[in-house]
Amino acid sequence: MTKEISAGMIVYNPKLNKFLLLENSSHWGFAKGGIEGGEDEGKAAKRELKEETGIDRFKLVDNFMEKINYYYKKDDKSIYKEVVFFLVMTEIEDVKISEEHKNYKWCSYEEAYKLVNFKNTRQVLKKANNYIMKEL
Repeated sequence: MTKEISAGMIVYNPKLNKFLLLENSSHWGFAKGGIEGGEDEGKAAKRELKEETGIDRFKLVDNFMEKINYYYKKDDKSIYKEVVFFLVMTEIEDVKISEEHKNYKWCSYEEAYKLVNFKNTRQVLKKANNYIMKEL
């Protein structure tokens, strides 16, 4: 079985008190993508954030890292995928999405929770929100 590892960012804007969601062809989620040669998870997540949103000024939240995993089919093969998510704060509001996304939206936690399609992604969002409420 093929294994893929990706890294991504949960983006929170404290000024707006909102999370950034990206819409691709089938669902809403966070900036994420594959790890390229020579990258660790953190570098990959930062690169993906810049490529998919244009956001290059942010503060990484030190003590937050969550992993999810799932299976999906590609060319009739089962793929096991792990995604590591980091939490970042930014005051940037203007997002420049890449061509792989249709839209973006700054959402309250409640709205984001409703828009995110997958249970494991909602769980990561919930953990990020709980962290923000307790620690920041």
